[in-house]
Amino acid sequence: MARTLSALADDLASGRTTSLALVSEALARIDAPEGEGKLAFIKVHRAAALAAAEAMDRLRAAGLAPSRFAGIPISVKDLFDLAGEPTTAGSTVLTDAPPAERDAPAIARLRRAGFVVMGRTNMTEFAFSGLGLNPHYGTPASPYDRATRRIPGGSSSGAAVSVADGMAFAGIGSDTGGSCRIPAAFCSIVGYKPTAASVPREGAFPLSQTLDSIGPLANSVACCRVLHEIMSGAELPKDVPTSLKGLRIAVPQTVALDGLDAHVAASFDRALELLAEAGAVVIDTPLERFAEVARINAKGGFAASEAYAHHRALIEAKGDGYDPRVRTRVLRGRNQDCADYIDLLQARAAFVAAMREEVAAFDVLALPTVPTVAPTIAELAEDDEAFTRINLLMLRNPTLINMMDGCAISLPMHRAGEAPAGLTLARAGGGDAALFAIAAAAETALAGR
Repeated sequence: MARTLSALADDLASGRTTSLALVSEALARIDAPEGEGKLAFIKVHRAAALAAAEAMDRLRAAGLAPSRFAGIPISVKDLFDLAGEPTTAGSTVLTDAPPAERDAPAIARLRRAGFVVMGRTNMTEFAFSGLGLNPHYGTPASPYDRATRRIPGGSSSGAAVSVADGMAFAGIGSDTGGSCRIPAAFCSIVGYKPTAASVPREGAFPLSQTLDSIGPLANSVACCRVLHEIMSGAELPKDVPTSLKGLRIAVPQTVALDGLDAHVAASFDRALELLAEAGAVVIDTPLERFAEVARINAKGGFAASEAYAHHRALIEAKGDGYDPRVRTRVLRGRNQDCADYIDLLQARAAFVAAMREEVAAFDVLALPTVPTVAPTIAELAEDDEAFTRINLLMLRNPTLINMMDGCAISLPMHRAGEAPAGLTLARAGGGDAALFAIAAAAETALAGR
């Protein structure tokens, strides 16, 4: 059974384990010749992690541990600034970039709490895909059906695999259109996308300044809550419902249920039945405005326009070094002029306002995180048409929540031994505290699935 941050903290406090033991265990899993460590991590901070573990053990022995979680190993997506290293964002064109002068604020807060950074995890280059393929560093496989080597989901691919394989007990990722939730769904863990403004994004290599958010991937809802509170710098209020009894769960009938494969559809239906058995009221609702998102993003949306603004000089200088698929997506930003971008801002603002009003009638939205089981790495690696089509399919549902400036969490909803499938629960922006409480209750209800 996967270990939670709370359980690890109890073990550290009681002396049943030490930070050095946890870090050594994580390193052994990273180094395992049959494992995914070489693909999940771009850089391993071996010496620094061991030194930090020894320091946390000494502080705890002296009664000076900075938090009850001090000494627990985590991984950090390659797009975060870590002092003294270039931030390469899953690329090779930035390997000669100046080293970061300081840690990104979200990571600095975790270090101050005593978490031990194991290293930088692999990702889709510049975070611009939901599949997780990386031609520069290779692609780690989802833990399910590993002999077949299925995609891990992206863009926080290595973060999810590091947690699923015990190479870290949590991973820090980013989410612009599903990049925490998609890999969580494919790797059978929990992934959280917070209200975008709640966690500082400074020191995180941007994809879309409008949609980017910083979130955790971990083994439980409570783990994600702990990490979110530390990264946001604010403890969430606890005066929210902790039971599903009478909870109004809206199931959007527009877009979100299109094209589900048989396994995901069956898993979703079973999850809703379990939530209803726990007392929730499941309500099918049109939410027809979700159909507007594809039209709003027809010219590439915020990701293409804002990425192009950030990358245009680098592509001019080093474009041949980019993943061609990423370069093509970035260059779509040239299709938008100033008027298009202003229209996009206005359309999104109207969408956010309308959706906030519409979802206020419910306590939470429920939808499948992704509509199908994970395809194989091989079938996407050489087929550009399949890559583009499946990438859009996997990003579709998570993007709905980013566009409405919401918060969302993906929980495993499949049965043990089955292909991973994720259940997304979501609320309007600012609803993080209530969402965590609802998700924790849902996690309990789904435990017997």
